[in-house]
Amino acid sequence: MSVAHRRRISTLVLRRFARRAVARATGSSAALSRLWPGRTDRLMIAPHDLRTADATRAAEIYAGRFVFAGKIVTCHSRSVFDLEPPSEDWEAALLGFGWLRHLRAADTAITRANARSLVDDWMSNPTRKRPLARRADVVARRVISLLSQAPLVLNDTDGKFYRRYLRMLAREVRLLRFSLHDVPDGVARLQVLIALCYVSLCLANQARNIRTATRKLSDELQRQILPDGGHISRNPSALIELLIDLLPLRQTFAARNIAPPPALLNAIDRMMPMLRFFRHGDGNFALFNGMSSTPSDLLATLLAYDDTRGAPMASMPHTGFQRLDAGATTLIIDTGPPPPPNLSQDAHAGCLSFELSSGPSRIVINCGMPSTGRDNWRTFARSTPAHSTLTYHDTSSCRFVELSAMKRFLQGAPIVNGPANVESYREAVDAGELLTTSHDGYLAPFGLIHRRVLMMAQDGSRLDGEDTLAPAHGGRMRGTQNDYALRFHLHPSVKASRLSDARGVMLVLPNRDVWTFEALDDRVDLEDSVFLAGNDGPRRTAQIVIHQNARQAPTVRWSFVRSTASATATSARRDARREPELPL
Repeated sequence: MSVAHRRRISTLVLRRFARRAVARATGSSAALSRLWPGRTDRLMIAPHDLRTADATRAAEIYAGRFVFAGKIVTCHSRSVFDLEPPSEDWEAALLGFGWLRHLRAADTAITRANARSLVDDWMSNPTRKRPLARRADVVARRVISLLSQAPLVLNDTDGKFYRRYLRMLAREVRLLRFSLHDVPDGVARLQVLIALCYVSLCLANQARNIRTATRKLSDELQRQILPDGGHISRNPSALIELLIDLLPLRQTFAARNIAPPPALLNAIDRMMPMLRFFRHGDGNFALFNGMSSTPSDLLATLLAYDDTRGAPMASMPHTGFQRLDAGATTLIIDTGPPPPPNLSQDAHAGCLSFELSSGPSRIVINCGMPSTGRDNWRTFARSTPAHSTLTYHDTSSCRFVELSAMKRFLQGAPIVNGPANVESYREAVDAGELLTTSHDGYLAPFGLIHRRVLMMAQDGSRLDGEDTLAPAHGGRMRGTQNDYALRFHLHPSVKASRLSDARGVMLVLPNRDVWTFEALDDRVDLEDSVFLAGNDGPRRTAQIVIHQNARQAPTVRWSFVRSTASATATSARRDARREPELPL
């Protein structure tokens, strides 16, 4: 382990110790009481919940069947809060109380009574002290849900239940404020501050807290939302998670006749174009840095608030992504370094990986991250071989914390070393759009720079690429192991068959369009892969792989070509075509 590697781990550990020390120092009951300076006797307003509600699920909940995160739990007349959760994701969904919106959608006397009964069960249940129930992001989700669904729970209730509900909210808010000292950086911290802002606006006698919560949220938005609208974690899913709460928060300010803070308005205005940037033609997000299956219902809701509706931007330099659009073809590539270690628990070693789509069909993808059961796949999904890029000696371009004890202490496996210098330059040429990129993720261990050049034809019918491994600054290649692999993971809907000369692969898309992958100077293999970000869980798929030796063949040239002919004619004419030279 290098000195720089150890120094980064030490810094993370010291930060974690400092947060826990602050939490212990402020953990007395007196300190907690000061965190709730404004007493309240009523709810002023209930914020709007933009999440999709399904009234048919109300009947399942009434029957004691709770379906979350792909798991089903049946109560059998017991309290759902007393049951052993089948998974952490299931428990987080239960204790976040987002399922109350399904009961509200049904809007019957039975569902209202059921909602009150379940909330009353929670208020008197000792399981409120379970560790996951006190996790910052779960508490934030619960507070927002209890505020948003207050009309459902409190409709036709008596004064005694109303006061208990307010006291329960006060306890949750104290827990939420206390968790600020130990909440992980990134989306979770923003969610806590958003929840506190909701509380100050929705409860009476909170004028002082409105100013404080607004100021803290504004500062955090300015820090976490980059100038181009991306999130500092570089995870596309963060945009959806945050906007689905920030848009109703903007409405809540207006409902209270309070001007929303400029930082909130500016953050929303910057984030909305990023939704279009990451979308493929089928509406799904590109799979980078922890992105899982695209929640299409939430995305459709968010896009309804997009007033610009213009073409996606070509470059997001602050977040570190580039997009090439030509005809019906779209390419999105990761051209940024990993986020800081304290924000990298979900970041991937996918520098210079790209995704390619044609119209409504995705062709080349990254493996992505499962929406549930991530622990089984997390190590692989974050590795470079799970991405459509070059992998040297089966080694990821980023180094992660590996010791189990350290992972538990840091609540994850952050990136402690990776590409520090990632360059990208694009220009219009006669043949189309040329993008030149490079990263130094393999410099420290192997003394190599990975350079990737892409050229998209003007009509989108062809993508030419060149990948090169070269010693940095005229240096020498280190070590005796010089093998590398160039991988292109395919979407499960693509039917792939290797051509007879083993120099290409024919790809048939769901709409019967035919593309051909070619690498005339190298052997091309088809190997098994896995698509992790499917709505129905991991699915088997294929990947195009070129294995090479960096000393013997440091450069690989390849292309994806769309054909209007039949698959047979495409195969027959392939040998007659000449591989064009890239304008380097």
